[in-house]
Amino acid sequence: MTVKVFEDKISLSRAAAVEAAALLRRAIKDRGRARIIAATGMAQVDFLRELTGTEGINWHEVEMFHLDEYVGLPSTHPASFRKFLREHLVDKTGIARYHFLDGDAADLTRVLGDTTAALLAAPIDVAFVGIGENGHLAFNDPPADFETEQPFLIVNLDEVCRKQQVGEGWFKDLSEVPRQAISMSVRQVLKANEIIAIVPETRKAQAVKLCLEGEVRPMAPASILRTHRTATVYLDKHSAALLSAATLSAFAAAGAR
Repeated sequence: MTVKVFEDKISLSRAAAVEAAALLRRAIKDRGRARIIAATGMAQVDFLRELTGTEGINWHEVEMFHLDEYVGLPSTHPASFRKFLREHLVDKTGIARYHFLDGDAADLTRVLGDTTAALLAAPIDVAFVGIGENGHLAFNDPPADFETEQPFLIVNLDEVCRKQQVGEGWFKDLSEVPRQAISMSVRQVLKANEIIAIVPETRKAQAVKLCLEGEVRPMAPASILRTHRTATVYLDKHSAALLSAATLSAFAAAGAR
């Protein structure tokens, strides 16, 4: 894994978008299409704005998969991740092949089965992810299941995760935040050929320290990214503020090899 630190979230987002665009162009050139996994949340907004504004990407050859979604939340709700991806990615690019997780469906088993079949049809070129304030990866809150090979799970959301959603302004109070979600599993995320993690802002600093220092462990779900050879974590000086100099040097040396 490589860690890159930038002055602020705007420069972070621009740099991540440059890398992401290059990966998409390469996949389309080499295989005729690019398959991506897209994350949501406030941390992704600037990155997606930069990426969708990048020229030279044939978005009609991009197929998108959805990382996670609340159970029971309609797509019209302001916090719906389907709504977020439609507004910040699909509508801006004209992506025609996308697979939304319908967390409001009457038959979630069918939703998971259909999406899994499409997901496993071919490798994923790049996954765009974040790290939650509790260290979660997708909606895999601690302690995350590092063993299951099941591509999608119905998970219970812990209180820290649910409070983050209130803090980001998606819900008025904790009582409105769903208690369950559909989430791509940890091992499925790791199957992507490349992973780009977008993690800006001071509120993520403790989670970044939790996941990048110490052992790789289920109580720090995103620490598993350290086992992925081509994962890149993009931080700004605020989210990286609690990392030790030794940690930053070690990741810099690893990235230079």
